[in-house]
Amino acid sequence: MTTTQPHGRPEGPGAAITLTGVSRRFGDAVAVANLDLELAQGEFFALLGPSGCGKTTTLRMVGGFELPTTGRIRLAGVDVTALPPHKRDVNTVFQSYALFPHLTVLENVTFGLRRSGVAKAEAVRRSEEYLELVGLSGYGRRRPAQLSGGQQQRVALARALVNHPKVLLLDEPMGALDAKIRKSMQLELKRIQREVGITFLYVTHDQSEAMSMSDRLAVMNAGLIEDLGTPQRVYDRPATQFVAEFLGTCNIIPVTTDASGARLPDGNLVEADGQPAPTGAGWKVGIRPEKLDLAPAGTAGAGPNRTTATVTEVTYLGASTEAQLTTPWGGRLQAYRQNAGADTMLRPGDEVDVSWRASQCFFLPPAPGDAVPAETAAPDHEEAA
Repeated sequence: MTTTQPHGRPEGPGAAITLTGVSRRFGDAVAVANLDLELAQGEFFALLGPSGCGKTTTLRMVGGFELPTTGRIRLAGVDVTALPPHKRDVNTVFQSYALFPHLTVLENVTFGLRRSGVAKAEAVRRSEEYLELVGLSGYGRRRPAQLSGGQQQRVALARALVNHPKVLLLDEPMGALDAKIRKSMQLELKRIQREVGITFLYVTHDQSEAMSMSDRLAVMNAGLIEDLGTPQRVYDRPATQFVAEFLGTCNIIPVTTDASGARLPDGNLVEADGQPAPTGAGWKVGIRPEKLDLAPAGTAGAGPNRTTATVTEVTYLGASTEAQLTTPWGGRLQAYRQNAGADTMLRPGDEVDVSWRASQCFFLPPAPGDAVPAETAAPDHEEAA
């Protein structure tokens, strides 16, 4: 019999990592609060969030570098809550690669194997195999100082993988790399993970990294998981305003509710596919900038999910143009428009109709600390109709 976990994965014998009610406190400060999480075998899972959200503390508890205040941690079904790091079948790649400067690349990779009693010939064979996997075949005699940052990261990855751990933990491993190398390493890391089939738990604050590599991701805030799912689902239908704003750029518009549904501040109706109209106060609607359609004023027609705006600022970005808009109620919107030709160019002062499809927006519940107005009904819209 299986049981359903809070984040939708059934608990079963195939789980690589299972956290049940895991918390970590440092004095009066709560770093992680009652976390339930399950990772499947062979999954690339990203923990994403701002500094201090608890993501690194969670990874360190899985690795045995921190002990949970409450809860249990299981690796492949085995309770490892109280075990030290060297007794857990996991390896960790940190942002600082911690390579031994006095050893060659090959010696760095074979180090763990030799410590665990693997014969020298077998250790060398396996190490050379993993150096080839990470694209460093022929680099075995070099020392770390003779390598670039990206190459050092590959050595650290080969050293971690060569022991065939059940789980590989990666804590901001690309933080020291420049943007171009980071992009290429994202593709390489995903390729390597698919080839070796090991479960990766990847911690990062970089949204593009998490979205481009992970099978699923969790967005953490203040020690809690606010949303968990595939990158596409979490981006297109985030569960909270924090997630919507953290995972990319998002236009957040307050809505009021009446018997006919949700309305923008100008009285126009709002509809979101798959979501009933909210009831109560404090709700908002979110629309990503790339989902907004802009047309000359007076040409968009009638219907829900539309308003008007004035272009206040335009930034040319080559492939696209970013436009800042001001709405009739004084709100600000951001829109991206593909530069397909001269007719797509926008200019400050342009009056535009703004619209979007119901499949491209989402309702967001009141955020903690929101000042909720006492009156939830929208004003009379008979004239607008």
